[in-house]
Amino acid sequence: MERRLQLLLDQTRYDRVAEEAARSGRSVAAVIREAIDYRFDYDDGRAKRAAAALRLLERAQASSDEPPYGTPAELKDDLEREMDEHLDRVLRAGR
Repeated sequence: MERRLQLLLDQTRYDRVAEEAARSGRSVAAVIREAIDYRFDYDDGRAKRAAAALRLLERAQASSDEPPYGTPAELKDDLEREMDEHLDRVLRAGR
């Protein structure tokens, strides 16, 4: 590593990062570096967004008398769950 960074976090954020570090057997710094890499992955970001948009369109085209997602709150919960699952897969792959 070439650069040192001092980062101040509130207790809630630190606890979340420390929990992931303990769960995955990595350091807090490694978890933060990976989160930065994931967030700023410009080369692959467009493809990921396009794939997510296609998944949304596929759901919207489902034939049903009811809306494909239910309420907006349910849609938000589903999307957050998918994002969390994806991040977990990415973090596990980086071990």
